Amino acid sequence: MKFSYAHKIFSVILSFLVLFSTLSLTIEKHFCGDTLVDVAIFTKTDKCADDIVKHVDSSASIIKMSCYKDEIDVIDGLSETTLNSFEDLDLIHQQVLIAYSYSYINLFEGLPNLVLPHADYLPPTLVKDIHLLDEVYLI
Repeated sequence: MKFSYAHKIFSVILSFLVLFSTLSLTIEKHFCGDTLVDVAIFTKTDKCADDIVKHVDSSASIIKMSCYKDEIDVIDGLSETTLNSFEDLDLIHQQVLIAYSYSYINLFEGLPNLVLPHADYLPPTLVKDIHLLDEVYLI
């Protein structure tokens, strides 16, 4: 029973490992000056209110940009999982694998059936207690 729970836990851990190794993430960071304002993983970052300020003069419109910056960190996961076959291995690795599997299989041979010569023997029925008749007592 204990081994079945360990097997289930190990299977769940391996499935999460495969899931998270193929997961890709994009982390967006928004800075206003030198201070971090917002971090978003699955959504867009919120912008500051003073990121783009338009001033309208009589001569022309001037766009004043404050000192902000956006950083985007992309964490790429595995795009493909590779499956290797037995033929992809070198000759020496194939031989070692065959020898190891052969010795492992033959390691656990079943025990021969035990032959009990007195399996069908029935002891005689006791009619009287011989120790009491002979008055032999163990001290």
